[in-house]
Amino acid sequence: QVQLVESGGGLVQPGGSLRLSCAASGSIFRINTMGWYRQAPGEQRELVATMTSGGTTNYADSVKGRVTISRDNAKNTLHLQMNNLKPEDTAVYSCNLHYYSGGYLYYWGQGTQVTVSS
Repeated sequence: QVQLVESGGGLVQPGGSLRLSCAASGSIFRINTMGWYRQAPGEQRELVATMTSGGTTNYADSVKGRVTISRDNAKNTLHLQMNNLKPEDTAVYSCNLHYYSGGYLYYWGQGTQVTVSS
């Protein structure tokens, strides 16, 4: 079993920055993908950014150039640096970890609220 705990959400003004963190624990297969997803009220959950254990990244077009994903494989931590935040970035951000082991296994954190408002 894998546990994911997010931190770093909060209220920020437009143009501001936030850094989200996710700590993973438990039985983690070393080859995996970790990422951030977000869900705004009344909307479907969408991908923000992912990063494989090998370092390959993927970003949603809506955040490219404003967001940087990083991870520390030794510490099983994932970070999301968000700059120039916009009101449309307001959502619950959730950490995800998934890997293939005879089938895909997906794990989710409880989520952290990010609110961008003046």
